[in-house]
Amino acid sequence: MLTTLHTFGGADGSGPLTLVEGTDGNLYGTTAFGGPGDGGTIFRITTGGAFHTLFKFTNGLTQGVVPGTLVQGTDGKFYGTTAGGGPSDYGTAFRFSMRLPPFVRPVPTFRSPGSVITILGTDLTGATSVTFKGTKVKFAVVSPTAIRATVPTGAIQVVTPNGTLSSSVPFQVL
Repeated sequence: MLTTLHTFGGADGSGPLTLVEGTDGNLYGTTAFGGPGDGGTIFRITTGGAFHTLFKFTNGLTQGVVPGTLVQGTDGKFYGTTAGGGPSDYGTAFRFSMRLPPFVRPVPTFRSPGSVITILGTDLTGATSVTFKGTKVKFAVVSPTAIRATVPTGAIQVVTPNGTLSSSVPFQVL
């Protein structure tokens, strides 16, 4: 069964692209067109259909126009590109903040116990522990944005000097 959550009307955007789930459980997306000046929009929609236009691309010279899809970085911010606009009219790369907290992301999201995975994050230098569902594991910080850890079983948490970061996706042990 299909349920329409929102119908675009031009002022809130037109030509919606794919959605990405934010760490807050809301869905975020862009429209290629619509909004003032027809430059596209960034929007948030809940799984229940509550819709909010968050940003309207109105200045093609600095912001760009015709945004593409979004990705959420481990710093909690959303990133994207535009197909046009910018000083040379070749497009822009942009960052958009909803003030969501940073998180960690395992790569890959599944492995057998004893395997080594990479955990991506932000400002991981100085991490003091890595746990999978409370089980501490051996790890090594390989850069400010990456840790290598040995898989036991469960979900991931990384403790840094700035706080505890949890993974944004469930980790599956094979």
